[in-house]
Amino acid sequence: MIQKTHNFLLLFLFLPSIIFSQQERKKNYFDIAIQKKANSLKKEINFKKAQYFFLKEEWDSTLVYSMKQLNSNPDLETKEYCHYFRGFSLKKKELYKQAHVEFGLINKSFQYYYLVDNNIGGLFYFEENFEKAIVYFLKAEKEILSHKDESEIATLYENIGICYLHLKQFAVAESYFKKDAILNPKQVTKNVVRSYINIANLYYLQYKDQQAIYYFQKAYTLSKNIKNFKLKENSAFNMAVVEENRNNYKKALDYRKEAEDWKDSLNNQNKIWAVADFEKKFAVAQKQKQIKVLEVENKLKNTQRNGFFFAAIGLLLILTGGVYLYGQKVKNAKTILLQKNKLDELNATKDQLFSIVSHDLRSSVNALKTSNAKLSATLETKNYDELHQLIIQNSTIANGAYSLLDNLLHWAMLQTKQLYFHKESIHLYSIVQQIEYNYKPLLLDKAITFENSVSKNIFIFVDLDSLKIVLRNLLDNAIKFSNENGKISFYTQETNPDFCDLIIEDNGIGMSENTIKELLQEGELLAKKSNSEIIGTGLGLQLCKQMIRKNSGTLVIESEINKGTKMILSFPKTKTNG
Repeated sequence: MIQKTHNFLLLFLFLPSIIFSQQERKKNYFDIAIQKKANSLKKEINFKKAQYFFLKEEWDSTLVYSMKQLNSNPDLETKEYCHYFRGFSLKKKELYKQAHVEFGLINKSFQYYYLVDNNIGGLFYFEENFEKAIVYFLKAEKEILSHKDESEIATLYENIGICYLHLKQFAVAESYFKKDAILNPKQVTKNVVRSYINIANLYYLQYKDQQAIYYFQKAYTLSKNIKNFKLKENSAFNMAVVEENRNNYKKALDYRKEAEDWKDSLNNQNKIWAVADFEKKFAVAQKQKQIKVLEVENKLKNTQRNGFFFAAIGLLLILTGGVYLYGQKVKNAKTILLQKNKLDELNATKDQLFSIVSHDLRSSVNALKTSNAKLSATLETKNYDELHQLIIQNSTIANGAYSLLDNLLHWAMLQTKQLYFHKESIHLYSIVQQIEYNYKPLLLDKAITFENSVSKNIFIFVDLDSLKIVLRNLLDNAIKFSNENGKISFYTQETNPDFCDLIIEDNGIGMSENTIKELLQEGELLAKKSNSEIIGTGLGLQLCKQMIRKNSGTLVIESEINKGTKMILSFPKTKTNG
């Protein structure tokens, strides 16, 4: 049997959240009604201000303006609204006796009198007069049910159930908690989680431990799907106590740690809201000070106004305007010059890019045309070995042209800022495996050995799509510049605790130091040289560099002619909590 001290620990852990839910004012049809009422009373400024501050939940201001409106002898319905504003505001300020007085001044003919009953029930609840609280809650029940507001109905059922729980009328309390739980069975809400915790507490008080544990576990599971940090904390803490009573201290410790994490999240959220509220109030205060200063200055200027003053001001304005216009002219001239230089650079890059890309595409298409002519001639001779070689050659040409166009597309999108970057935690080993799978046919065609020695424990913080583009380009280059029966390796090394170095190494033809400098130079495309058919345009690598930089990474190239190449990529690791 679970010890009773634990039972009470679980029960009173959750009660404050139920009290809080009872205090929440539901913003729905009643808000619309008071706004319509305020619009109909065009001359009643105090009532408009009272309802405005009521909706803004600024209770002191609500009390001030509702009293001002009452002092002006309004009609009966307006009085009812004002007394309701005051009663609700006093309840919020925990002045329960005064709230009783204000609610008592409202006539039962008031259209929304059921809200008065519901609030009076809440007042008796706070005074721990649970029997009277139930009477008033039940008075409000019919009207609340008629509006079919599931959140409002759920709060009512919770409050009635809690009252019966305090009175130890467990069967009735259980029926109300279960009514609450099945209000919206297709959707997990905070009301459902609260109901399950209430039911569990009810069973614990009756020493029905297995039934209680079942509902605690159910509440904990469902709490994963809601955003209420307090309920998440309660659910995890309850499970910790359950496991402690089972003497399963390891699980209990895990649940307690989770509960503390949710508590910290709630505290951080409250701090953020508090800071935001303080900043808002500070900004308003500063603005009001500025307005007051401006008013004083305006009065001073009005007293000093004369002909000489206006003449001096006019002259000053002319001089200031002239200086300002001259400064703007100089500034615009500089801006236009900078834009012209930038445009010239972009045009030069565009011309170079189109020249090189069109040459490569023309070469690829011409090669494909020539190869297709050979293929047609070979079909007549039925030389299948030569046919096979020509088909492989055509596929290689097509793949090269496709890669060029794909890089050109991504480069253009990057330059026009159309690429969307979303950084997330990526398991590096798995991505390298995917890239290897995509290039398996090309690796087999050249009998190249591929080795994936990337650490399986490394997670990096990058954009997934751009990382794949970078790795595909670099692996494609490694295959292109490797000899038959070569070897390509992917492996990692850690020289910085915050970054991971990914090395792509091949034993292919390599490149000269001058070529490396040209490739690493910003925005540089390789002009056609004697070995251009081997080296290429460098567009793919320029695209890789920009995407690596976008992911806060770096690129280093180490290579020697006929001794292979190392591409060293450095990316930030995923930060771990704790």
